[in-house]
Amino acid sequence: MKKIYLLVLVSALAGCRSAPPPPTPLEQLNAQQMHGHAVYQEHCRICHNDRNNTPLVGPALIGVFKKQYLPSGAAATDERVSATILHGRNMMPAQANVIDQQDLNDLLAYLHTL
Repeated sequence: MKKIYLLVLVSALAGCRSAPPPPTPLEQLNAQQMHGHAVYQEHCRICHNDRNNTPLVGPALIGVFKKQYLPSGAAATDERVSATILHGRNMMPAQANVIDQQDLNDLLAYLHTL
């Protein structure tokens, strides 16, 4: 009987993970984050959803920095995300020739709000 109780307790606790907070509403973003949203709209939205978890051509970006790892298995850090954006990965084309450092910084600021 104790084993069954313990199994039920462990199962219940495993399912008690809290959901990550929703993205910051657009009207609450600061100027840098809003510019990052504009960069996202111009360069990323065709392949990645930002405010819902539905994948498009690439994975959804919601909560990208709230997870320990990216879908690739790399650490979810500014450095790894920047490298992926600039140099591409698998089907994602490199953006180094179309996005400058300020746009990249603003995009990262926006991604942190998701």
